[in-house]
Amino acid sequence: CVSFLAETLLSSSSLLSFSPNVCAMQQIKGTDKKYFTNCKQWYHRKICSQPTVITYECCPGYEKIPGEKGCPAALPLVNIYNTLGVVGATTTKMYSERAQLKEEIEGPGSFTFFAPSNEAWAALPTEILDALVSNVNIELLNALHYHMVNRRLTSEELKHGSSFASMYQDSHVHIHHYSNGIITVNCARLIKPDQHATNGIVHVVDRVITAISNDMQTAFAAAGLTSILENEGQYTVFAPTNEAFEKIPAETLNRILGDPVALRDLLNYHILKNMQCAESIVSGTPMETLQGTVLEVGCDGNQMTLNGKAIITKKDQLGTNGVIHYINELLIPDSAKTLLELAEGSSVAMATKLFVEAGLTTHLTGSEALTMLAPLDEAFKGSVTMTPDMRKLMTNHIVKEQMSSKSLYHGQELETLGGLKLRVFVYRNNLCIENACIAAHDKTGRYASMFTVDKVLTPPMGTVMDVLKADDRFSLLVGAIQTAGMTELLNQQGTLTFFAPTNDAFNALGQAEGGKRVIPPHSSSYRGGIMFIL
Repeated sequence: CVSFLAETLLSSSSLLSFSPNVCAMQQIKGTDKKYFTNCKQWYHRKICSQPTVITYECCPGYEKIPGEKGCPAALPLVNIYNTLGVVGATTTKMYSERAQLKEEIEGPGSFTFFAPSNEAWAALPTEILDALVSNVNIELLNALHYHMVNRRLTSEELKHGSSFASMYQDSHVHIHHYSNGIITVNCARLIKPDQHATNGIVHVVDRVITAISNDMQTAFAAAGLTSILENEGQYTVFAPTNEAFEKIPAETLNRILGDPVALRDLLNYHILKNMQCAESIVSGTPMETLQGTVLEVGCDGNQMTLNGKAIITKKDQLGTNGVIHYINELLIPDSAKTLLELAEGSSVAMATKLFVEAGLTTHLTGSEALTMLAPLDEAFKGSVTMTPDMRKLMTNHIVKEQMSSKSLYHGQELETLGGLKLRVFVYRNNLCIENACIAAHDKTGRYASMFTVDKVLTPPMGTVMDVLKADDRFSLLVGAIQTAGMTELLNQQGTLTFFAPTNDAFNALGQAEGGKRVIPPHSSSYRGGIMFIL
């Protein structure tokens, strides 16, 4: 084994590039946690947000010779019992002798031994360890046999999703070989794989592996979730604890529990389409749920995270068709939310406040098919108070249909709760409704959707000429239009973009440049009836 990292990252190391039989270990700084790295696997400068260093060790079965590069000397193979000592799994070796397993793993045969490290035994709860060592001829022997397979299996033969009958009542152990190179057996990570012996092979693992339940259904029911795993496969379930449910307002929880569609979406949102043991996670990765959207599954130090939050209280409860991680927060997908709930946590707090003050709460929490056009907080200038005009304006920010921005088209008209029709404008780089453009991805709730927009909408209030006449800033422009005989053009129905000079703009030009010849450069044919003020 020649480490690619030795060649590319630390060529100045005493174990120089192309040194024979040198393997790299990636170690998290300040800990003893190491990750075996070979030529085909990954290199992360950080694992679970923690910085790492690369160290170099002799590959399995080789050792150094003073004065020579690398690890040129091949060690003689010994039986599995003695190999346990060579690889540092001395506690497993001791327990093998106490359980009278020594003779079996010294003798003829071909075995694979997933040997817990010394640290793995030390981390075992005291009551479990006491139960094992108090009955070494039965309980401890059975536990050790569960770590063994009656054939030689190299790490290359440990395929993702495979399972093998152990030497304890043929109970199976389950293998997952992840794309980042990590291999687990019953969610225990292989930390020193492929330690060959005369009568088999030893893989050192980071925990004592335990037998799994026949199915996840019992654990699912115990977590308070309905059985919804209808198909064969391997799943990851994030099961909320009772405390997680208690954190949800009773009104919200009762609404979801009473709505079969919302409830199914909520449950499916807690299930990944594949099995992810905690030790397989080295950084934040988006993973698809049965509900169809994604969760970011990551880690921070020793904590597993969901969407960046350390809410997982217990990891790696195994079933034959997957793994359960317990969480102390209920995950509610957008598809189970009301409009008001969609707005929570978004950058539309001011708009949400105004919708409520405008008396629109019933629409925001009900089962109407609507689309809320929610301006960003920065779209509001200064403090905003509720007036009849503001109430009317906010009513015209809610469309009478549940829409997707993907279905909008140029020239489309959207009817609001206030009775106005808003126009859609499709540009090369923007999708706009009147003067406001969509600023974020849609949020699609149970019955309604939310579009985040970059401005407070200014609904059309008449023709271009009507708007100009209603604003004293354009009195000179109105006079110029009338003098030029263009009143009819700007009063008729159509699609124009008008660049409108204010009175100040005319005054700056002087009287010589007023009049009819100023008008044509400021109006151009364009769909939408938009006016720009100069």
